[in-house]
Amino acid sequence: MRVFGHIPDTEVGDMFENRAALAKSGIHPPTQAGISGGAKEGADSIVLSGGYEDDEDFGNVIIYTGAGGRDENSNKQIADQKLERTNLALARNKLEGLPVRVTRSHKHQSHYSPVKGYQYAGLYRVEDYWCERGLSGFKVWRYKLVQIDSEPAAEVQDTTKARYEVTSRQAVTVNKIVRDYNKAKQVKDWHQYQCQVCGLAIDTGAGHYAEAAHIQPLGEPHRGPDVVENILCLCPNHHVMFDNGVFSIADDFSLIGLDEQLTLNKKHKIEQAFLQYHREHYFK
Repeated sequence: MRVFGHIPDTEVGDMFENRAALAKSGIHPPTQAGISGGAKEGADSIVLSGGYEDDEDFGNVIIYTGAGGRDENSNKQIADQKLERTNLALARNKLEGLPVRVTRSHKHQSHYSPVKGYQYAGLYRVEDYWCERGLSGFKVWRYKLVQIDSEPAAEVQDTTKARYEVTSRQAVTVNKIVRDYNKAKQVKDWHQYQCQVCGLAIDTGAGHYAEAAHIQPLGEPHRGPDVVENILCLCPNHHVMFDNGVFSIADDFSLIGLDEQLTLNKKHKIEQAFLQYHREHYFK
């Protein structure tokens, strides 16, 4: 089973002598491929190994180049890349909100890289992905990765903003909820990414998109559990409406506030206590 998130008994900064040791730890299972992932699942891990000339490493912000079209000897692009396989896997991370583990190799040309071996850099989110012509003139897929739960140490410079005043920043301490991305994805898989209210499955170039909505919110003071019984598969519109109390759900799964019935799946059991909590706290 593919694991999204940190691997138990490993920590950010851990060092590994070689790819075999890195694979054994579970941080990056493949012993050769730079991207660990599947087109329908998402990417759980990548290794920065200096293999692509278009990679840019700003520390907490990485502009990562997808796989394919590279000459093994010179690391130059000799063909266009396609949005398929592991490249499509990274695109799915953006749609799903899935984190990706990042490891830097000593071969990766960056002062953030270790002198030798491999160093685990932690979790990053895929903020954006796009296609452009790389340094060698061929099309490459690029991904903006931003480190999770960390203030960026450096940002990609945009000279067009130089004439504007720099926004002031203040250091703060934030407690963030650690979500189980696999549970959210499981619910969406059960419903084939179709909204349980309207049936819409949004088709994008990287696959279908839907959102996981917690019935009893996870944050303070609600403290809802991150379990499949507390998650709905919704389109963005109905997610916003549900979170803001435009409609709620009765014990018989009819919708209160909308003339609809919640679509159910026999594998997906919804806990009545969470529905009651939403009705009492959110439905207007």
